[in-house]
Amino acid sequence: MKDILSLKLYTRVARLGSFSAAAREYGLSQSQVSRIIADLESDLGARLLTRSTRAVVMTDAGVEFLSRLDPILISLDEAEHSARGGGELRGILRMSMPSSVAIREVIPRLAPFVDLHPELRVQVLLGDRPQDLVKDAVDVAIRLGRLVDSSATASMITKIARVIVASRTYIERNGAPATPEELTHHRIVGGPASVVPTAWKFKRGVDEIVIDLEPHFLTDENEGSVAAAAAGLGITTTSEWACRRELKDGSLVRLLVDWKTVDIPVHAYFPMGLATRAAGRAVVEHLTAGFQRDERFSV
Repeated sequence: MKDILSLKLYTRVARLGSFSAAAREYGLSQSQVSRIIADLESDLGARLLTRSTRAVVMTDAGVEFLSRLDPILISLDEAEHSARGGGELRGILRMSMPSSVAIREVIPRLAPFVDLHPELRVQVLLGDRPQDLVKDAVDVAIRLGRLVDSSATASMITKIARVIVASRTYIERNGAPATPEELTHHRIVGGPASVVPTAWKFKRGVDEIVIDLEPHFLTDENEGSVAAAAAGLGITTTSEWACRRELKDGSLVRLLVDWKTVDIPVHAYFPMGLATRAAGRAVVEHLTAGFQRDERFSV
């Protein structure tokens, strides 16, 4: 077991470029991790990492070792899971997703899954910005919208409606747009959900309109754009997920409801491809089943 731990620790030190960061993940001291990796290098007879006061970088041998080590560790995980009869999952499950998705929809749905696997530790990385999923050893990432890499191993788990929203205060001051074209006369709040190519695309009958809009207020977090719209700073577009609470309490209202917008696909993306750990596949199956039971969503 010590040997397996040393291999797992190496993958984390190599990807994080830090002994201390890896030590925090495993509840060890930096000196313990450093000694374990040094023992591993001694056993292998090869220097895997170059250490300096500023960074920890893989050597060529370290890069090659890591590429061959990943599938081995995943196979060990699968073997342990199979030996236990495919039931309870253990270890660490790392997930990555935008903040709004996690806080408003995914995390509230995880309790039954966690109850089934009490020995599984779940880590959720939040953020609307792109992440290095391989470096962060992410098992599954939840992503909204079109996948940038069409060749990626991914599964669509649901679709959600796109909405155009503003606060009642803003509408009282500026009026509500009657057509998509009138959006050009309004203040626009920009965020991650409003800058994709289909963000401001509308259809009604045979009419199809795409509006090019320049934000007056811009944020890189979807929660920020929803908050800005609720504060009366302008009109924004986002997923219904991201503002359901505000629509329910009246701090935001839907606009242009006679026009159809493009639904937002929600994908589970597997950075390790077909070698994804059992825990990653299991949590996606759990979430997909939950969305299928929820009449607000379609798969």
